[in-house]
Amino acid sequence: MYLIRRVYDVKPGMAVKVAQVLANVAKIYEKSGQRGPTKIYFNGGTLPGDKNVVYMEWQDESIVSPYREGNKIPPEIFEVGGEIREHLIDQRIEFFELLNPDK
Repeated sequence: MYLIRRVYDVKPGMAVKVAQVLANVAKIYEKSGQRGPTKIYFNGGTLPGDKNVVYMEWQDESIVSPYREGNKIPPEIFEVGGEIREHLIDQRIEFFELLNPDK
């Protein structure tokens, strides 16, 4: 099992807006059956730690490309996801293998 985390560095003051849009993106993916429950969390600058960062994370059995052959990306993802483009400074994706006590 894997934990997949997208990290978005956003312009100052935009963390809440980006988090709200990403929550909509997560709902679309969940509704399409391509992703399980997704957590969205952020620091807009009122907490210690890295500021103006939004995180989206979910668990999956395997790591697969959304652009894999035969996959149908929900078309509204591009429209909704486009709403945050102007507010982003940078983004990255991180992958972690979850500890399985049976291994």
